[in-house]
Amino acid sequence: MTWFKVDDTAHAHPKLLKAGNAALGLWVRAGAYAAQHLTEGVIPGVVAQLYGTAPQARKLVASGLWHPADHDCTRCKQPASGDYVMHDFLIYNPSRARVEDDRAAAAERQKRAREKAAEQRNQERNPLDSSANRPRTIDVPWAENREPSANQIEFPDDIAGQGVPSQRDAVDPSRSPRPDPTRPAVPPTEVQQASYGYGSTPAVPPNCRPLRDALTAAGIVVEWSLAEAEWFRLEAVVQRTAVPALVDHAREQWRRARSRPRSVRYFLPGWTALPPVPTGAPTSPGADVIPLDAARPGRVQRAADLFRTAAHDDPQESAQ
Repeated sequence: MTWFKVDDTAHAHPKLLKAGNAALGLWVRAGAYAAQHLTEGVIPGVVAQLYGTAPQARKLVASGLWHPADHDCTRCKQPASGDYVMHDFLIYNPSRARVEDDRAAAAERQKRAREKAAEQRNQERNPLDSSANRPRTIDVPWAENREPSANQIEFPDDIAGQGVPSQRDAVDPSRSPRPDPTRPAVPPTEVQQASYGYGSTPAVPPNCRPLRDALTAAGIVVEWSLAEAEWFRLEAVVQRTAVPALVDHAREQWRRARSRPRSVRYFLPGWTALPPVPTGAPTSPGADVIPLDAARPGRVQRAADLFRTAAHDDPQESAQ
């Protein structure tokens, strides 16, 4: 973007005072047009008619601020017929060539700045990709044929570790000092066997087998592959809550599930939340309620029978 330059003393210049404020407005607008379009002070006639009037243009010519075609000023360009040129425009404003050169130089500076910024970002993201940070490799042609120095010690082949395996080479894997994490140090317990999956089918601890059998009998067939901590949790649940109560709860969850549960792990959270139910206690709702005997007489009937029996046993009451 270029600027149309106006001196700070222009407000009192004789030419501007002679032209008047109205013509001065046309002069300023035309100067901005010339600076934007790089006309070097040439004002087309159509632009003068668009921004002002013919009397205003004549005032600018009469005051010496503009020159028409075929003027006699040696410092100003000759405009085409019907156009005008601003007096001494190139003295106070840059030429078209200078503006284009400045713009090209600014574009080149911006290009270099962008390339430098991009290279810096690349170095920050990938430090080893830049040429400055890439490790240097020096080819030494004499390094391959270098002879051992006098201080270099050569070990014969019969020393341990050269031709014959030493005692610490650990050729036999069974004698390796490093422990094998896949092989337990001690025989696994029954719970560990169930969690580690020894054998073709998971082993269920003995105190959990009644629950497994009861669930299978109820038609709830699931997998019994649990982690060691889950087996301990299930054992505690079985010891605290009776198996029938666990089966009833699992049957209800089995019925409400959107898809059939595949593992016993599905029932474990619900079993943990159940209240303690000792073995032998009723588990179904209403099992601890004694049903009423329909054939048993009511209280009124029993009272009537009692009075009738007493009257039959007392002869005086019978005589009365």
